[in-house]
Amino acid sequence: MTRIDKVLYTGKTRTSSGGRDGEARSSDGRLDIKLSSPGSAGTGTNPEQLFAAGWSACFIGAMGKAAGKMKVALPPDLAVDAEVDLGTAGGEYFLQARLNVSLPGLDREVAQALTEAAHQTCPYSKATRGNIDVAIHLV
Repeated sequence: MTRIDKVLYTGKTRTSSGGRDGEARSSDGRLDIKLSSPGSAGTGTNPEQLFAAGWSACFIGAMGKAAGKMKVALPPDLAVDAEVDLGTAGGEYFLQARLNVSLPGLDREVAQALTEAAHQTCPYSKATRGNIDVAIHLV
């Protein structure tokens, strides 16, 4: 396991009042949300959606770093659609994920190289590598 030499940022949240059916708030108050279990009638978001949003945002940042190194301009309408599944196998809970990357106007080989580089450097990709099934598709 790689140890961090220098902490750049620490996200702090507190989840209370029921976990998946509770509330979450960040220490700075910028995040203040209700949570609901996936598929329930609740009005809140769920951990899988939050994880998908965080991963897709981080992945776009990693593509930006890769594009800078490759001297390639990212298209302004790029997007990453992240899908995080919660499921069971053998009576235990697991996650799996798909990242659908859209880089309109870029040559497919360049887009593939950017996507592969981002997957190697994105901290979310590193955290999930070897731990959950992940598929990355260039769309």
